[in-house]
Amino acid sequence: MNEADAYGPQLASAQVLVVDDEPGMRNFLAKTFGPRVKRLEEAASPREASAKLDQAHFDLVILDNLMVGGKGLDWLNEQRRKGFFADTILITAYADLDTAIAALRAGVSDFVLKPFRANQILGAAARTLDRKNLRRDNTLLRHALHKGGTHGPLLGRSLRMTEVRALIDKVAPLPTPVLFTGGTGTGKELAARHLHLRSDRAARPFVAVNCATIPPDRLAEELFGRVDASGTLKPGLFLLADGGTLFFDEVAQMSEPTQAALLRVLEDMRIRPLGAEREMPLDLRLCFATNADLPGLVGSGRFRVDLWHRINVMQIAMPPLKGRSEDIVELTAHFMKHFSGALGLPSLALDDETLMNLSRYDWPGNVRELRNLIERSVILGTFPPDFSGHGEVTGAPALENLDQVTQRHIQRVLDACDGNRAEAARRLGVSRKTVDRKMSAWTGTGRR
Repeated sequence: MNEADAYGPQLASAQVLVVDDEPGMRNFLAKTFGPRVKRLEEAASPREASAKLDQAHFDLVILDNLMVGGKGLDWLNEQRRKGFFADTILITAYADLDTAIAALRAGVSDFVLKPFRANQILGAAARTLDRKNLRRDNTLLRHALHKGGTHGPLLGRSLRMTEVRALIDKVAPLPTPVLFTGGTGTGKELAARHLHLRSDRAARPFVAVNCATIPPDRLAEELFGRVDASGTLKPGLFLLADGGTLFFDEVAQMSEPTQAALLRVLEDMRIRPLGAEREMPLDLRLCFATNADLPGLVGSGRFRVDLWHRINVMQIAMPPLKGRSEDIVELTAHFMKHFSGALGLPSLALDDETLMNLSRYDWPGNVRELRNLIERSVILGTFPPDFSGHGEVTGAPALENLDQVTQRHIQRVLDACDGNRAEAARRLGVSRKTVDRKMSAWTGTGRR
């Protein structure tokens, strides 16, 4: 383990501001933290420090208490009233009881007595940042548990899902906003999580907010946070997701005031918590999702046209499950394994007839409906009558012979349509090109 790693990953990714009027101490702290943190800045006075806070965000402020420009604790109390978003370590040569009590009331995370060694201040910084991130992670965990959410891999080997993954891989390294469209249950949040994990923000938070489930009168506080009368900040989802990805599901359900506030964030990448005087710069990837007709809502005046143009830079359309029926068996096997393990119940046998019935169904609720069906079937110990089968091939061989199952099903529909591929495609709920591609792969023949 190298010296930088000894203090943990939180220190290496931190942005630190040193506030001290003594050049020697600033120089010592700069040499101590500079090689070990993401960004370090110095301020020689409280006034200079205030100016830096107006321009940039810092995770940690190392603050001298007694300075020519005033006491560090007085400055800290003033900043909290304006909006102060960093954790603080107070460095002082005079650690009496009154100073300790005043530091606690000002919200100081730790204080270090002068003189101190480099490892002492580095250890204090690492502990402070660990606590800061633990608080954030706990808040995000509570949010995720309350919200629910979709987790797991983005499955599917069909042409349409291959195209979706290729587009995600192309846009993942960029800061560009992404709009995911598609019907309910098509996996828009899952695709957004996949985008986050393929980006350079993968180690930072992914935060999802469903705009339809938060009351309009609470949405602003949920997003932007609030500074109360005592100067204590309750961070909103923008601050909690800083450095990572914030995903707005059901964006069409946003109220007009929230749409206006979001538009300003997209333009400036700065927010102001309710009750704060200071704006805070953000480092965020923003993603959006909707199953609504946003252009139609724009035309009727229910969605801002300027916000529509801001979020519609890159659009990724999630295909319905009936348009990628060749993915159904892979998804079924995944959900069967997941729910069998999670519920402690035996898996159900997947025979070729059951797989054919699953592939034949239209799935108006898309992947979510399939997921719910498998969970319900595992709990009950049997598939519904419309899906249960008595095929001779079961288990892994049935999954491996998926292509044969699909081939037989399409061939039967073609026979029923007297070989008319356009009519067969309509009955199967897929495109004519899909049928042509499948038949060409199986028989080597052209169109009929």
